[in-house]
Parts: sequence; C-alpha cells; structure tokens
Amino acid sequence: MTAHQTNTEDAATLALGALAWTLGDPARAERLLALTGLDAAGLRARAGDPALLAAAIGFLEAHEPDLVACALALEVAPPQLVAAREALEKL
Repeated sequence: MTAHQTNTEDAATLALGALAWTLGDPARAERLLALTGLDAAGLRARAGDPALLAAAIGFLEAHEPDLVACALALEVAPPQLVAAREALEKL
C-alpha cells in the first residue's frame, strides 16, 4: 500500500466518522440532508463517495462550532478534518 492510499483511506475514515457524528444529532442531520438534497437512502448509498465525504466535512466547516465539536468528539484537531476534506476533494 502506498502512502497516498493510506492518506486517502485515513481521510475517508475520518470523514466517515465526521458524517456519523453529524447524523447523530437530528437537527444537524436534517440540515445536512436539506443542503445536499439527499434523503436518508441516498446518503447511505453514497456514504463511500469521496465527494460526499468531503461535502460532509465542508458542512461542518461552514459552522465552526460544529467543526470544533466534531473534532473534539473524534479526538483530532480541526485542521485534520480540513486536511481530510482537501485530500478527498483531490480524488
């Protein structure tokens, strides 16, 4: 496995954690679904899509308190979430 594959996998894993955190709050989940235009089934179907994962982190970035709270819950620094989004956007 190359370093790029590892970084991509790490970014995707972190983004999945961020997505799960986001969906853990009904109001936040509803906002995410409204902004993406997806329903729950569509979100599940695309959960592995790098673009969707990047968008989920971007959603958190749009409201810094959410980004910070998510980072705290995932035990990472907020810039790590931002770096994961950037890596996923390059795919």
